[in-house]
Amino acid sequence: MATTNLNISVVDKRMLKQSEAASYAGLPVKHFKAACPVRPVELMQGALRWDRRDLDLWIDDVKSGSVTDTRETILDRL
Repeated sequence: MATTNLNISVVDKRMLKQSEAASYAGLPVKHFKAACPVRPVELMQGALRWDRRDLDLWIDDVKSGSVTDTRETILDRL
């Protein structure tokens, strides 16, 4: 019997598009845009990406209860 080897290499992306970042955080894009304080990085002109590590820090802060929104931080995100 013949055997076949399949080598698959999967590389997790560090920088995510907005829809990917929202999905990563478990939120619809609409809610992600309103809730997420993480600033995107412009890698190329017009190409905004969210750093997975920054998203992890934000989620960890939310879990620990250390995130407190002020009126200014909420308005900055809008």
